[in-house]
Amino acid sequence: MNFALIGAAGFVAPRHMRAIKETGHRILAAYDPFDSVGIIDSYFPQADFFTEFERFDRHLEKLKRSGTPIHFVSVCSPNYLHDAHIRFGLRLGADVICEKPLVLNPWNVEALRDMERETGRHIYTILQLRLHPAIIALREQVLAFSTAVTHDVMLTYITSRGKWYYASWKGDLSKSGGIATNIGIHFYDMLQWVFGDVKENIVHIHTHDRAAGMLLLERARVRWFLSINADTLPEEVKANGGRTFRSITVNGKEIEFSEGFTDLHTLSYHSILEGRGFDLEEAGIAIRTVYEIRNQTPIGLQGDYHPLAVLPLAPHPFSVHHH
Repeated sequence: MNFALIGAAGFVAPRHMRAIKETGHRILAAYDPFDSVGIIDSYFPQADFFTEFERFDRHLEKLKRSGTPIHFVSVCSPNYLHDAHIRFGLRLGADVICEKPLVLNPWNVEALRDMERETGRHIYTILQLRLHPAIIALREQVLAFSTAVTHDVMLTYITSRGKWYYASWKGDLSKSGGIATNIGIHFYDMLQWVFGDVKENIVHIHTHDRAAGMLLLERARVRWFLSINADTLPEEVKANGGRTFRSITVNGKEIEFSEGFTDLHTLSYHSILEGRGFDLEEAGIAIRTVYEIRNQTPIGLQGDYHPLAVLPLAPHPFSVHHH
């Protein structure tokens, strides 16, 4: 099948290129305003490439008219552009595979649902943690328990980012949705998939570089902490020069899921191409959660908070230079 790719220079695009290649399909054209996209050569050196959206649009239109349809548009652009790029794909007559977060606000999901109906095409999102063997096993264990049992869950995800992060669209709340949306959305999706719907959503802290809160789900109390600040890493990780720390404990027991992350995009593509992809309905669940997290006033260190929430807060790296 023929794919077009929107957003080829970013962090996640190579996973999509690889997934398209490994599922036996091809990218005919790719677009990105940045031209540092040599990675395409490893997968689809023949793909046409555009740095201007208008030319990309015209090219795909010409292909379509000459009898070469685009079956799928894969969207790997910045979060705030997903909505527009998904609509573009639907209008082209293609199905769309969009990186998470599908959109930033719950009402955008509703509008896209109307567009799916109008065009008869489908929108899928990548929620790869639902395909992770360790997470699937955890869900089966949890579902085997009585619903009366409330599990005690702790989620810690620290993925250090340098100062470039704040200069990029990712550092702009209106473009990325902030830290909970940008690095956390698939964790919130996974937690709700495993432990059920959100009953209460409390935010303790939410700054430019970290967020912490408590989610009360049908089957769990989840204390969570997300950070992009290397200073929040555990000492042993720092000592080994590590930059990332991921941990999920359920009732004090660590769930080992750091392995098996690499090919989950390919698995996601397999599912989508076999008609088992995650649709708007599925994507909307975590979008609501992060929207609530982003829009509430943090209550500070009271109640049941994640132990790392007490770490001293850091100034914004640009408050010195940019103001």
